[in-house]
Amino acid sequence: MKLKLLDPEFKPRLYQELIAGTAAKKNTICILPTGLGKTFIALLVAAYKIEKKPGSKILMMAPTRPLVNQHFKTFKKYLIAKEDEFVALTGKIHQEDRKILYQKGKLFFATPQLIRNDIEDKILDLKEFSLIVVDECHRAVGDYAYVDVANAYMEINPDPLMIGLTASPGGIKDKIEEVKHNLHTEEVEIRTEKDGDVEPYVQETEVEKIFVKLPKDFEKIKNSLQKIYNQKIYYLVRVKAIPSPKVSKKDLLAAQRELGKMYSRTKDYQVVKALLSCAQAIKVGHAIELIETQGITALKRYLTKLTKDKKSSASKKLVKHRRIQEAIKQTKKLHEEGIEHPKLEKLLEIIKEEVGNNKYSKIIVFANYRDSVGKIKSLLEKNGIEAKEFYGQSKKRGKSLSQKEQIEIINEFGLEIFNVLVATSVAEEGLSIPAVDLVIFYEPVPSEIRTIQRRGRTGRTESGRVIFLITKNTRDEWYYWSAYHKEKRMKKILRGLKEGNVYKSKKTIKDFVS
Repeated sequence: MKLKLLDPEFKPRLYQELIAGTAAKKNTICILPTGLGKTFIALLVAAYKIEKKPGSKILMMAPTRPLVNQHFKTFKKYLIAKEDEFVALTGKIHQEDRKILYQKGKLFFATPQLIRNDIEDKILDLKEFSLIVVDECHRAVGDYAYVDVANAYMEINPDPLMIGLTASPGGIKDKIEEVKHNLHTEEVEIRTEKDGDVEPYVQETEVEKIFVKLPKDFEKIKNSLQKIYNQKIYYLVRVKAIPSPKVSKKDLLAAQRELGKMYSRTKDYQVVKALLSCAQAIKVGHAIELIETQGITALKRYLTKLTKDKKSSASKKLVKHRRIQEAIKQTKKLHEEGIEHPKLEKLLEIIKEEVGNNKYSKIIVFANYRDSVGKIKSLLEKNGIEAKEFYGQSKKRGKSLSQKEQIEIINEFGLEIFNVLVATSVAEEGLSIPAVDLVIFYEPVPSEIRTIQRRGRTGRTESGRVIFLITKNTRDEWYYWSAYHKEKRMKKILRGLKEGNVYKSKKTIKDFVS
């Protein structure tokens, strides 16, 4: 029997019904590859809960406002309810007005930060909610707002139900267990690309690594910076601030926090010296990453920023160093000569070939730094390739896109008005970006979650391609293999979880509808 509240045009797939059958009865995390319709599972359960408890309310949370808006539109399209029963909430709506909307509405869509604030300010009571959906639920760790909302809901609601949705829960077992615990999970529903009920809907994605070599002039700058970095790192090892020279930026930031706490307690001068070395190692490490993976323009801008930084004693002392002065001089010379990272030339070559083969080809280039996004867009446009920048709402040197502007760009991209979307991490998660033919990583990222999300932008409705641009013998290689091994580990963990959850006399959502 079909759910009465769903539009007849909505045709769920069998695996969606099977997962919804579990999620309709128990707090469930749904782990499903990107592009296979996790939102539709939430839609099925929402329709079931409203039919079973007509007076109840539904809340769907997502980490960003554009993603909230996307879910709002999907539910409005397929769920049969009155117009004013669908409510998309933002902080721009006055608190008193939100209070009224909570009373009148039935289906709510919001970021978890807004929901947490409204719970704390006592304008939102979760007792009436028969279902909470947590999108991108791998974020439910630490002090992220999802955790507080889930705890408040479980504490106050006599008959709570939660669904967590994610494509990539992470490659660390403890983190996955933390997410399960924080969302009070009773069941984990997992599908991989190789499961029989999912396989027919999975498109092949061809993955290719393209290597470039760091030019000799770049190597000279890198070597100058590396000598300073090594000096700072070995000092930190000697004073036992870090355990070994093999540390990541994340490790150094953690060491910096610990040293800061230690100084607050002791006011010890030796701790100040270690703090200074740690801060300088972080700054020089960042400069090395820029010359290795981004190029001269990005490095010049960063070194100029360090030179102008009069507040930080770490910066002031660092820029006086002979080797830093040497690096600044060499960087300035190369910038004046118009020298850039070889990745740019290779990227242009790849995109020219792709667009030459198919003038309607849609391509996303992911770049970590806004400077690189701008540089790539300018290069493409100079060579007759239509491209647009895509980044978030936070203002940085005047660059910012509002939610409305983001949606307009995505719509234009879908209508094939331009070929290439050059994006920062804002395009990784959740946003309904039209199916693309090619995804290019301007640089690999060390996170398996972000790698999966970026890669998942292609191969949705038909086969796609992914290209990693990698500079040999640099952080690029280390980041690529770091994400690769983390993803492998994640799949192994998921297989282990799956063994206890797979196909135990599964029922579909239809079995629960009378």
